[in-house]
Amino acid sequence: MQIKDIGEQGLLRIVQKFCPSDIIGDDGAILTTPNDRALVITTDMLVEEVHFSDRTTSAQDTGWRAVAANLSDLAAMGATPLGITVALSVTPETPVNWVKELYQGMTACLKPHNTPIIGGDIVRSRLRALSITAFGYSHPDNTIRRNTAKPGQVIVATGVHGASRAGLELLLNPELGETLTPIEKQTLIRAHQRPYPRLDVLPHLWDIYQSQPPEIRGARGDITGMDSSDGLADAIIQICRASGIGARIERDKILIASSVLKLVTPEKALDWALYGGEDFELVLCLPPEIGEKLVAKIGKQAAIVGITTDHPNIVLVDHKSLYPDEELTQNKGFQHFA
Repeated sequence: MQIKDIGEQGLLRIVQKFCPSDIIGDDGAILTTPNDRALVITTDMLVEEVHFSDRTTSAQDTGWRAVAANLSDLAAMGATPLGITVALSVTPETPVNWVKELYQGMTACLKPHNTPIIGGDIVRSRLRALSITAFGYSHPDNTIRRNTAKPGQVIVATGVHGASRAGLELLLNPELGETLTPIEKQTLIRAHQRPYPRLDVLPHLWDIYQSQPPEIRGARGDITGMDSSDGLADAIIQICRASGIGARIERDKILIASSVLKLVTPEKALDWALYGGEDFELVLCLPPEIGEKLVAKIGKQAAIVGITTDHPNIVLVDHKSLYPDEELTQNKGFQHFA
C-alpha cells in the first residue's frame, strides 16, 4: 500500500494516532507553561539525500534523528521539552509503512522525555522531508545562550566526538570495519543513527551551579553553550564569535572513542571529532569550579577541552609539541551551499 492509495485524510488518520487526542484537532496547539518560565522554540529540517537516505537510515532511525536534533537544541538552551509539531512532505509513491515507522522512531525518542507530538502538516512533494518544531520551557535565569562567555572560563564538551562520522563511514563502506568487533561497529553505527540528546546533563548542571557560593558561580549568564550537531569546532567557533572572545583547545583532551582510533589514523579521528558533526553533544563555557564539578559528576563522558581567552584567535594546541598550533575553521565542516 502506498500513500496515493489512502490519500491525505487516510494518512492523517494514521499519524494522528501518535498524538494526544485532547491537543490535536484545531488550527493550532495550546501549550501551558509553568509560572515564571520562558517558552523556548527551535526548528530543524531533514531532507532526503541531504540528511538521510535508505542506504544509511531506516524510517525509524530517521524519525529518531529528527527528534534528537530538536531536543538537542532545547538542551543547548537549558530548556525542558514540552511538545513538537511535525511538517512532513512525501511522494505519492512513499510506502505507508515508511510513514508509520518514521513516527514510531519519533515517539521512541520522545518517550523518555515525556514529550508528545502535538500537531503538524503533511504535503505532497517530489522528495521526502520533515521539519520539526520543538517547544520547551526554562526559567528565564537558566536559559543558556551563545553570547555570554567570558575569558578565563573552561570549555566542557560532553560525550565522545567523531563517532557519528565513523558510523556513517561504516554504513557507506562496511568493509572498513574489519578491524572492529561487532559491538564496536554497532556502537558507532548507533551513534550516527540514534544520537541521544543530552537533556540529562541539565539537572547536574543546575544542581552544581546552585550549590556554589555567589562569588564562585557569578551571574547566571556565566553559563554559555550550544550543541555540537555541526561539529565540535563549529560550536566552539560560534560561541567565541558570538561572545567576542577566543579560545585555546587542547587536542589531547578531546574525547574520541577507541573504536574510531582503530578505524582510522589519530589525525583523521581528530578531524572527524572536530568537523564530522552530528554528535549532538553539549559544549559549555563555565567558571572553572563549576566546569570541573560537572565533568566529575558526568564522569568519563565529559571533558574540559580548553579555555576561553581574551585573544580573538581560536587555536588548537598540543602541549607535547608534536603538532604545530592550528587555528580552527568552519570551512572544513558540512556546509549546505558550499
